[in-house]
Amino acid sequence: MRLRAPQPGWTAQADVVVIGSGVAGLTTALQIRAHDLSVLLVTKSFVDEGSTKWAQGGIAAVMSKGDTFESHVQDTLVAGAGLCDVDATRFVVEHAPEAIHWLQDLGVPFSTEEGHLHLTREGGHSERRIVHVTDATGAEVQETLLAKVKACANITILEHHTLVDLITTHKLGRVAQGETSRCVGLYALNETTDEVVTFSAPQTILATGGAGKVYLYTTNPDAATGDGIAAAWRAGCRVGNMEFIQFHPTCLYHPHAKSFL
Repeated sequence: MRLRAPQPGWTAQADVVVIGSGVAGLTTALQIRAHDLSVLLVTKSFVDEGSTKWAQGGIAAVMSKGDTFESHVQDTLVAGAGLCDVDATRFVVEHAPEAIHWLQDLGVPFSTEEGHLHLTREGGHSERRIVHVTDATGAEVQETLLAKVKACANITILEHHTLVDLITTHKLGRVAQGETSRCVGLYALNETTDEVVTFSAPQTILATGGAGKVYLYTTNPDAATGDGIAAAWRAGCRVGNMEFIQFHPTCLYHPHAKSFL
């Protein structure tokens, strides 16, 4: 469902506002819909822009009988050169098969061979554990998730709205003694009307992606400008690991044209 461009001073209300329409934002919106809550999905460009569709290789998960969670964890720790959060690594690894099954149930057409998932092996992995859709995994996952989101009556999509800042009770001067500041919504710039509009919600979820565009030369998409990270920091959230920015190892550079993979 689409929402018409709001007028100046317009305020939207929802049970949950999700900022970002990549795989994280779309997945979150679908998970929330099961609780019969109204969801407003806000994105700065078109809903199908972002990094998700450029993830071509596949998704790592223990899906074969000869593979183990422990092997996947150890491969990840080695590849991470000792910098991985062990608890986070183990959580992601152990829940990866569950995530693959969920995507299959939604209809993601993962590549198969003789009735079973076709697993490939990529750098850093000691086993074949890459689930993929030929070489367009991200695009297929995004297309499937987006189709499900658009079919949900309680999810409203709002394109071309850039996050300006989060609205907190601290900024509004409404924090009583002994209380902690809470997020109660956000301001966003309507790129169509050039007006800042207000979104009010008991729950606001940031799924805005990274900040790769802080670099002059990068293969990251134009939307990766770090808006959510900056807004979270201004609201009092802890920010860490900002030195980790992904650069694709192969790229065609031209001084008068946009770089591409």
